[in-house]
Amino acid sequence: MENIHFRSVIISALIIYAIGVTAFVASYLIPVMADADLQANWVLSIVLVPAAALGAHIYYRKGHETNGFVLGLAMFLVAALLDAIVTVPVLMMPYGVNHIDFFTDPGFWLIAIEYISVVAAYWQIEKAVQRTQMRKAN
Repeated sequence: MENIHFRSVIISALIIYAIGVTAFVASYLIPVMADADLQANWVLSIVLVPAAALGAHIYYRKGHETNGFVLGLAMFLVAALLDAIVTVPVLMMPYGVNHIDFFTDPGFWLIAIEYISVVAAYWQIEKAVQRTQMRKAN
């Protein structure tokens, strides 16, 4: 892969995963919508934006120059692996949701697209800020 630092990817993805799972589970504690599962997905999709930006910030603050789409995809793959190993067996199977149900849910893939897009957008914004700063310095 192009200039990717796997240790930093894993650390950033773990942080995002922890934030996302915490928000997802916590949303069940405060019933606002009649459909608690839909509510949890909405909460996750909202919390994911700042969480993914934070994860990207943590990765890029080390000076890494990985393409944002590649980084987002790598971080999502780590999260999907954690979902397969932790989320589904611990949080979903007790409620009758198996791996196939979880990974074929359209909501999962919408959140995946959001995750990758936020990281890629963060990268684009960071590049634009750097270009602006370079122009001002000249």
